[in-house]
Amino acid sequence: MKVLVVGGGGREHAIVRSVAASERVDKIYCAPGNAGIAQLAECVDIGVMEFEKLTDFALKEKIDLTIVAPDDPLVAGAVDAFESKGLRAFGPRANAAILEGSKAFSKDLMKKYNIPTASYENFDDADAALKYLETAKFPIVLKADGLALGKGVLICNTHEEAVEGVKTIMLDKQFGNAGNRMVIEEFMTGREVSVLTFVDGKTIRPMTSAQDHKRALDGDKGLNTGGMGTFSPSPFYTKEIDEYCMKNIYQPTVDAMAAEGREFKGVIFFGLMLTNDGPKVLEYNARFGDPEAQVVLPRMNSDIIDVMEACIDGTLDKIELDFEDNAAVCVVLASKGYPVKYEKGFEIRGLEKFDGKDGYYVFHAGTKLKDGKVVTNGGRVLGVTALGADLKSARANAYEAAGWIDFDNKYSRSDIGKAIDEA
Repeated sequence: MKVLVVGGGGREHAIVRSVAASERVDKIYCAPGNAGIAQLAECVDIGVMEFEKLTDFALKEKIDLTIVAPDDPLVAGAVDAFESKGLRAFGPRANAAILEGSKAFSKDLMKKYNIPTASYENFDDADAALKYLETAKFPIVLKADGLALGKGVLICNTHEEAVEGVKTIMLDKQFGNAGNRMVIEEFMTGREVSVLTFVDGKTIRPMTSAQDHKRALDGDKGLNTGGMGTFSPSPFYTKEIDEYCMKNIYQPTVDAMAAEGREFKGVIFFGLMLTNDGPKVLEYNARFGDPEAQVVLPRMNSDIIDVMEACIDGTLDKIELDFEDNAAVCVVLASKGYPVKYEKGFEIRGLEKFDGKDGYYVFHAGTKLKDGKVVTNGGRVLGVTALGADLKSARANAYEAAGWIDFDNKYSRSDIGKAIDEA
């Protein structure tokens, strides 16, 4: 079969690698792709939001399955566009992708269906938000309602910081239209865990757990980024927690969306906080996480095409997911200055050292080919993932592999997975 993957980052590279491992797949296209993806798929120069061009291409090439990976096209209705042309596409339709597209919607859904989450209020008026803050308890969390590349969340320790945060989100529109509405919620403490799940509208199958590192600098300091590294599984996500989440969070979310007439098919990413009062939902995403996909998918033995088609067809109850009994750690190599200001176009050296090495992967996030050489083309450049028998060995392997690669202004955190030592 022929498969088209929409997207061009590290997540898409991990998806393409899994698709390429399926014996059912003869040909892979990726739009727009990147320099790493180009080694496994034919890259097509079409943007992720160019729905008409994407669907025309899929019709022309007789694509059997399209996988829409990024959040923006999902929320804007990419899957709807493919289905309107009679094409099979994996991912939620727009009316279900709102689970990620609007934090206000998702918070209201959780409140209505008694799904554990932080207490909150929604605001579409800055003055009302500022008035609310006068009597609020600190620290407190401000969230832009819409999509903001994982950066629209501000943790404010004082009233002054919160006032500045309202100005940043709602008045200065630092996150664009995502800040037209805002959620103010209580600050929760505990371990953060990410759980990706496959969903077919009624059945949900959790993948293995992971933990991301959002802050730019060591010690969880600095600005929020799209993710500086991750590890899987989380040693803090126990069998008891999994059973609680399935009963009180995962299945209720799927059922709630169905009850609202927003049947969800695709991947729901559950961002969880393991609080003293039990697990609570921090956020939902309507797609694979990035870089979480880069540690979860390399550990999955199940054929990704079989699973995705079961999600589309509503037959996920017949699928049992199988993951290797090992661990994975991903270290993101970024451009110095990310996520604010950074230079591009530097040659990347050392990629060939990954050739033929089992258990070591380099996923391209912000790269491109220039004059026959792979050069940097983004803030997050590469995700270096390594497997190991356990988390400590996977972490050692990942940092060893990260050292094989060099480019000007290379930057990475040195403490990805350090929480492992505390488990």
